[in-house]
Amino acid sequence: MKKYRKLSIGLALILVMIFVLSACGGKATSTGGSSGGSAPAATAPAPAEDAGSSAPAEQVTEFKYGKIDIPGKDGALCGAPIYIAYDQGFFAEEGFDVTLISADAETRKIGLNNGTIPIVNGDFQFFPSIEEGVKVKVVDGLHNGCIKFLVPKGSSIKTASDLKGKKVAVDEIGGTPHQVASVWVEKAGISAKPEDGEVEFVVYSDGNLELEALRSGDVEVAALWDPLGSIYTSGDDPEFEVLFDLSTDPTFAGKYCCFLYASSKVIDENPEYVSALLRAYHKAQEWIAENPKEAVEIISSKKYSAIEDIALAEELVKSYAYPSLHDHEVGTQNVEEDVKYFVNELAGIGYLKTTDPDAFASEIYYNVDLELGK
Repeated sequence: MKKYRKLSIGLALILVMIFVLSACGGKATSTGGSSGGSAPAATAPAPAEDAGSSAPAEQVTEFKYGKIDIPGKDGALCGAPIYIAYDQGFFAEEGFDVTLISADAETRKIGLNNGTIPIVNGDFQFFPSIEEGVKVKVVDGLHNGCIKFLVPKGSSIKTASDLKGKKVAVDEIGGTPHQVASVWVEKAGISAKPEDGEVEFVVYSDGNLELEALRSGDVEVAALWDPLGSIYTSGDDPEFEVLFDLSTDPTFAGKYCCFLYASSKVIDENPEYVSALLRAYHKAQEWIAENPKEAVEIISSKKYSAIEDIALAEELVKSYAYPSLHDHEVGTQNVEEDVKYFVNELAGIGYLKTTDPDAFASEIYYNVDLELGK
């Protein structure tokens, strides 16, 4: 009997242990993640189909619109709203997990066309691309002028009319400095068309090479993006003089030179997505308008742009006239009218083929409803 009693007690203990272990195992499985383990990965909905859907209870959705790539590693100072929207969390506030990427012009066009890049900043150099079939719309203005034309100190060249028979350095034919110079001289009655030979545009792959050509006399004018144009014309004894400033010249002053372009595919599939993106940019623009010094310090310290002269960079940022939220609300600058202006100017010098510039301008501009998705 003692033998059977010991056996029964042993079996009972084994059954109790099995039950306890089973319960612990079930508890660990049901929680999905415990201290010392990895938390479940956040699942972001796709922009087009799933942006409004609810995630299952066991999933953690940190960003309403999920991951997004935005070109923002070109180092241009005038791209400040991208850097600030990223750094100050404005993209995140509007539901985007943003990665800033490097992307050349062709990569941007392809990404916009197929919707993998939803938005980029760019100038009116994009207008011919749209005419050639890239599916993208202008959705807003970003800032005013950021291009200067330089001449040697004491140069006899003082106006656009003086460029007849001269050589002008540019970064590319069809690029914005080239287009701006073309519009400028055409308004002075000088043909910018190469076949007429009244102005010769010489291409250099880098702004510093343009300056070297200007020093050596290989060209008489250098058309440059900021900050180079400002760096070499500031200080007590500047090396060059400013012939033309996009932000102050009557032909361009008070008009957006740089716009925001959104993918037509993304607009068609989810306009709420574009609305949220634009709100993030607007927050960044206002922050810069109110805090230009702090904006430059962030851009410099985080190495979004290589800045050597903080004070000069601050002046440049101010000159770009980033609009405030109030400016957007009251329409201080009319984006659609600026688009029409530049479409007409580019059509007039042959860079656009359209025979109806106003209709083309209306076609490429999209008025975003900023209340969507709020």
